Amino acid sequence: MDPLTLMRIDEELDSSELAALCFLCGDVLNRKYLETINDGKELFIRLEEKGLLDNSRFLSQLLETISRSDLLRLLEADSRRRERSGEPQTDASPLLSDYRVMLYRIYEDLTKENLEKMKFLLNSKLGKRQLEQCTTALDVFAEMERARLLSSSKLDELQRILVECDCHLKLMVQKYMRDSSVSQYQHIHPIRNPDLLPRSTSHVINRQRDSNSTESLLLNLAISETQLPSEPSLEPREGQSLYSDADVSPPLQNWDYYSLVHNPRGTCLVINNEQFTGEGLRDRAGTQEDEKALRDVFGRLGFKVDVRNDLTADAIRNALDELGKRNFIEADALVVCVLSHGEKECVFGTDGQKVALRELTRPFTSERAATLAGKPKLFFIQACQGSGYQRGSMPCPPKPLGGEAAGRPSLEEDAGPVQSELVPSDADFLIGMATVGDCKSFRNTSTGSIYIQALCKQLLKSAFRNDDILTTLTFVNGEVSRGEYMNFKQMPEPKYTLTKKLVLTLV
Repeated sequence: MDPLTLMRIDEELDSSELAALCFLCGDVLNRKYLETINDGKELFIRLEEKGLLDNSRFLSQLLETISRSDLLRLLEADSRRRERSGEPQTDASPLLSDYRVMLYRIYEDLTKENLEKMKFLLNSKLGKRQLEQCTTALDVFAEMERARLLSSSKLDELQRILVECDCHLKLMVQKYMRDSSVSQYQHIHPIRNPDLLPRSTSHVINRQRDSNSTESLLLNLAISETQLPSEPSLEPREGQSLYSDADVSPPLQNWDYYSLVHNPRGTCLVINNEQFTGEGLRDRAGTQEDEKALRDVFGRLGFKVDVRNDLTADAIRNALDELGKRNFIEADALVVCVLSHGEKECVFGTDGQKVALRELTRPFTSERAATLAGKPKLFFIQACQGSGYQRGSMPCPPKPLGGEAAGRPSLEEDAGPVQSELVPSDADFLIGMATVGDCKSFRNTSTGSIYIQALCKQLLKSAFRNDDILTTLTFVNGEVSRGEYMNFKQMPEPKYTLTKKLVLTLV
C-alpha cells in the first residue's frame, strides 16, 4: 500500500480512534506490540509485517467500523491507482473479527454513567487499581480479556454486567452469539422438552440415559432456537416447535444407505498447515479454529480424529500413503480434511511444493485399499483454487417454459467447468471443495475459514435431522454463498461418486 496514503490517514486519526483501531486488531496482532503503539504509522508497520496491508480491504474494514468514510475514500483512490498500474492483488485478506466489532459497538453506545457502573460491578474481579486506569469501555474489555473474563467464546460475565447497565447492549451480545459461526460450539442451553427433538435423537438419548455421558450428551445435543443462525428453512412456523414431526426423515432403508455400525466409525485425518517456509506463502492465522471445530464435530460423529500439523508436500503424501495401507475391515468410512494454501487442482505443503488433488485420493482407491471398497471416503479441502475473485449477480426471474426449452432443455456447466480428473473414477468418493476452480476462498484469522466453520455447523444440524451428506453440503453451499466477504462472494463445490446415501449421526 502507498506509504503516502498511510501517512495521510495517520495524520487524520485522533488518539481515541487510534486506540479503537488497536483494540480491533487485538486478534491479529500481539497484545504486547499493541501496548507500545503510539501513532498510526507504528500500527500500519505492524500490520504490514503480518501481510495485512497487501491490499486495502482489511484497513477498509477498520476505518468503516470507526465510521471514517472520508479516510475510506483515500483508500479507494489508492486501490484504483494500483489497479491501473497493474500491481498484483492478493486474496486472503483476513476478515475483521465480528467479536471485536461487537465490543466496539457496545463501547460506542455505552454512556459515561454506565461505564462507571460497569467498573463498579467488576471491582471485585479486576481490582481497583486496574479499573482506575480504564478511561473507556475498550480499556475495560482489554482488562477483562487479560483476566480471562472475556473472549469470543466466554461472554457470560459481559452479559451479566450489561443486564445491570443497559439491556439494549446485552441484545448486541446475544445477536453476536446467534450470528457467530462458532456460537453453537460454545453456547448451548439444556433441553427443556426432549419430545421436541427428532425421533432418532430421542432414541439415542433414551438408550444412553443411564450412562455416565448422558448429561454431557443432552447438553451437546440441545441447541436452542435462539442460538442457531437464522435460516428461513429452519425457522418454526407460528404454533410449531423447532423440531416438529414434519422435520423427521422417513425410516432409512438399509439397501439405500451406507452401513454405519462400528464405533469408532473410522479415521478422520486432519492435515492442518499453519506455518509456511515456502516462498510467497504466508502463515494461515485462524486455521487452529478450523482444526478444533473438525476435531469436535467428527469426534461427536464417531470418528477417531488424527491431526497432523505443518506437513511438507512429501510429508502429506507419506501420511496418506501410510493411512491407505491400514486394514479398514473394522471401519465404516474414512474422512480426510486438508487445511492449507492451494491453487487449481492442488494444495501446498509448508515447503511451498504442490500436491495434486488426485494424489490425495489415489491411496484409497479400491485397487490400493481393498478393505475400503464400497465404503464412503470423504475429503474436505480448505484451500484457494486460483487467483480470481467471485462477484455476485442479481438472479433473473424465471421465464415460462415453451417451445424448444420445454421439450428439450439445454445443458450448461454450473459454477464453472468441473475437472473430471479431480474426482476419482472409482466409486464411493466425495470431495468437498471450499471454492470452485480458479477462485479464492476466505479465512477469518480469529474464528477460522468460512467454509470449514459452515461445514461443521451444518454437519451437526444434519445429525439431528437425518440429512444425507449431499443435503448437508447443499446447506453449506447456501450458507456460504449468501455471505459477502470483502465485497466478494465464495461458492463451495462438492464433487462425488457416491453410490448410496450417507447419513452421519451422533454416537
